Amino acid sequence: MTPRRGFWASALLLLVGGPFLAVAALALASLFDAAAWRALWQDPHWPHALALTLWTGLASTALAWWLSAALLAQGFVRQSLGRMLHGLPVMLATPHAAFAIGLVFLLAPSGWVLRALSPWLTGFEFPPPWRTTQDPWGLGLIAALTAKEIPFLLWTAATQLQRDDVRQRWRREHALAQTMGYSPERAFWCVVWPQLSARLWWPLLAVMAYGLTVVDMALVIGPASPPTLAVLAWQWLQDADLAVNAQGAAAGGTLALALLAAALLWWGMQKLHRRSGLQLSGQRGAGSQATHEDPSGGLPASYLLLASVYGAVLLALAVGSIAGVWPFPQVWPETVTGQAWQRVWDSRDTVGTTLGLALASAALALAWCVAWLELAPRRWDTALRPVLYLPLVLPAVLWVVGLYSLALQWRLEGQWFGLLLAHTAMVLPYVLLALSPAYLGFDVRYAQLSASLGHGPWHFLWRIKWPLLRRALAASAAVGFAVSVAQYLPTLYIGAGRFSSVTTEAVNLAAGAQRSLTSAYAGLQFALPVLAFALAAWLGAPRRFKGPR
Repeated sequence: MTPRRGFWASALLLLVGGPFLAVAALALASLFDAAAWRALWQDPHWPHALALTLWTGLASTALAWWLSAALLAQGFVRQSLGRMLHGLPVMLATPHAAFAIGLVFLLAPSGWVLRALSPWLTGFEFPPPWRTTQDPWGLGLIAALTAKEIPFLLWTAATQLQRDDVRQRWRREHALAQTMGYSPERAFWCVVWPQLSARLWWPLLAVMAYGLTVVDMALVIGPASPPTLAVLAWQWLQDADLAVNAQGAAAGGTLALALLAAALLWWGMQKLHRRSGLQLSGQRGAGSQATHEDPSGGLPASYLLLASVYGAVLLALAVGSIAGVWPFPQVWPETVTGQAWQRVWDSRDTVGTTLGLALASAALALAWCVAWLELAPRRWDTALRPVLYLPLVLPAVLWVVGLYSLALQWRLEGQWFGLLLAHTAMVLPYVLLALSPAYLGFDVRYAQLSASLGHGPWHFLWRIKWPLLRRALAASAAVGFAVSVAQYLPTLYIGAGRFSSVTTEAVNLAAGAQRSLTSAYAGLQFALPVLAFALAAWLGAPRRFKGPR
């Protein structure tokens, strides 16, 4: 590494790593309050809330992990991963809060599912007093989290499989295992999955952290009395009493300890599982290589079911946004109105704030990640990933405590620039996670060939490397855009009530009874990331140039 590259890599690290460590230190410093811990310990609600948090977070993580692995196995064996990836951007772009709102409109006692079955099957003329959403067992939250995290895990796994060197090597090993008598599925689980799952540790940790600390989805579809510990901490942090604020920070610390314990337990179980069960010395599967192959590359039924759920959720939001009078049990509304969208248009400053923050934060995060991956030595990047992933793995309620404290010290609270920095801090880890496999897997022989032709490093980047990585760069920027649109707590706290986004409006409206307006904001929250992913797909598509005739 040249001194110049080392200088710029150090500057990049100081620019991001310094504030990240400062936020983490301020967040953890808020935990050293013995009175707050005593108040938390004496509160009668927190044990049940913690139990609900562990149950919903770990159950949804385990289900998403297992179902994603099963879908990957079927897609790899059937050679249909490419077709599965075509539908992932829409699922990935759907914000968590919007998905939860749409799922509520489907599963609620007055929702579309029960309307379709009433009265001809259920006999209901009025909505029954069922707790199908915000149930005390957290089943609705588990279902929503599982359905939302499967596309993320599939997409991060696909970024590994899209590397030509890795994919070809695993294909050869998979074929070799079949020549030894293993069925295609058994060969995947014994050869491919142990290597692939080891590369998915950070995405899995992000899923687990989100499931254990989620606030916006839990407010919409989660249990309410008592809520999860993250929601309880959020409520305490909003209190004007400083002692209650400190109790909320202590609850955030409890979430951090729960996440650490869960991550260590999961890591130990995975290590034990790899040693005991996923070795080629295990029992061979019967059948020839073609026993379970699907030459047509058909999509698995479970993937089609997942896509159908997303389609139903989005249709519920679309119809709900224009629904007027809609008595139960009618399947379709009696009247259609555009008043909700008119009110959204009247509050276009909110849309402008959302777009501005998303575009700027995604651009800043992408520029930093490209510079970091280009300049930082590989050993630096590997060693410092835990620091760069701090916004992913720290509980959101605890992270926002540190973020708010830093914003107060820097006098950025209630400022657009401070809100931009807060969004960029949340976006950057996701962009780095999305971009790293393609960028680090780029064939270095292209650089050697370019240098042998007398071209400088900038010519190589502008004319060769970045054009070849156009698809990965565009997709990573779209991920950053979607993450910014979905931000709830940073917008709420750092914005200090002076700025609102489509996400804060959608979550706040979800607690009321304005179905059409809630659907309109949730639909807009979905539409913006989808447009970003569509633009990324167009920009990343291969270009064909006509040669001279």
